[in-house]
Parts: sequence; C-alpha cells; structure tokens
Amino acid sequence: MGRFIELTASDGHWLGAYRAEPAGTPKGALVVAMEIFGVNSHIRSVADGYAADGYLVIAPALFDRAERNYETGYSQEDIQRGIAMIGKIDLDKAALDVASAVANVAGAGKVGMVGYCWGGTVTWKAACAVDGLACAVPYYGGGVPGLIGLKPKCPVMFHWGESDASIPLEKAREFAAAHADQIHHFYAAGHGFNCDQRGSYDAEAARLARTRTLEFLGRHVG
Repeated sequence: MGRFIELTASDGHWLGAYRAEPAGTPKGALVVAMEIFGVNSHIRSVADGYAADGYLVIAPALFDRAERNYETGYSQEDIQRGIAMIGKIDLDKAALDVASAVANVAGAGKVGMVGYCWGGTVTWKAACAVDGLACAVPYYGGGVPGLIGLKPKCPVMFHWGESDASIPLEKAREFAAAHADQIHHFYAAGHGFNCDQRGSYDAEAARLARTRTLEFLGRHVG
C-alpha cells in the first residue's frame, strides 16, 4: 500500500501524488500517468502492482491544476466529466508536473513512465519534453496521433487497441509508421483494455501488454 504526498512543480504549482514503495531496494522508479478518472482505486492498484514488481512508483494527480483531489468511477457521466477536465489542462503544464514526479523518485535509479488513456497522451508528451526519463510506455493515448510531429528523448513502447473507438485504427497505424523506430503493439481490444474496473477490460490483452511493459522496463530501467 502506498501513501499520498505533495509535489511542487517548477512553476510553483503544488500537486498531490500517490507513492508506492517496493518491499526491498528499488530496481528503479516508475511514474504512472492516470486516466481521465484521477488517481482513483484502479490507478493506485496499478501503482501498487508495479511496486510489487520492485519499482518505486509515483502517480501524480495531473488534474490538480483544475480541480484538486479529482477522483471518479467509470459511468458515462464520469467519462463526460473527465473529457471536460482534459480541456482545462495544458499538456506543457502537465509535463512540468511529470518532471516534479520524476525528481521525487530519481534517487531510486533510472526512471520510466507508463500512462493510460489521457495519461498515455501525457506519457508521449513527457517522453518528448521531460528530461530524466529512461523509457516511456503510453497505453491508448487518445491525443497521441495529434502529436505525431513530436520527437522522443527516450525509447517508447506503444500499446494500441485495434477496436479503440477513441483512436481510429488508421490514425494509430499512421502514427506507428511515422515513428517506426519505436515499438508498437496492436491488440484485438478496445479503449481502456487494461482497466479491470471498466467494461472494455480485456484480460488477455492486459496480461500480454503488462508482460511486454515489464520486459521493456527491465531493459531500460532495471
């Protein structure tokens, strides 16, 4: 089990973050970027899971710039609220918040990043804008294809859903072709396939993606 702490970004903004520590000496660190539902029970369980794998994990509350302590479930109303929240957050500011999270856990060694849904978009942005990341793993980031012109500073592994209603498959394929020097995995699954609290959860796709992510982290973080 982790605990909530506070971080301060370089522009003076302070934000919450969930920090989960491994049982022994960390083999590295990991930033987890949330979905549009906040640092809720699912994201905390993801952080705890990676901590159990040996990483010092931190999940910054990336909506704190618009509404502190934002946390919801997965109803249609929650989805619409989350989409509205995205419009209130500047990705450049989110990158500052990610940088503060990286700095908080950097003492554990190399730092990787994993992000889901909107957090996948933030993860791609961070891979291109934040110093100190050893690798990044965006899961089905809806805004990623619109950021096709960015250039990453670290190795990136992408997880895409072939039936993702939020990301047209042709756009995902176009992005993958433009960034063919990075790793792209496509799954016969929809948006949010990693989240076991959502109807779109796909256990096999989630298992395979997590296995590949851990191998990628092992190669680049430790």
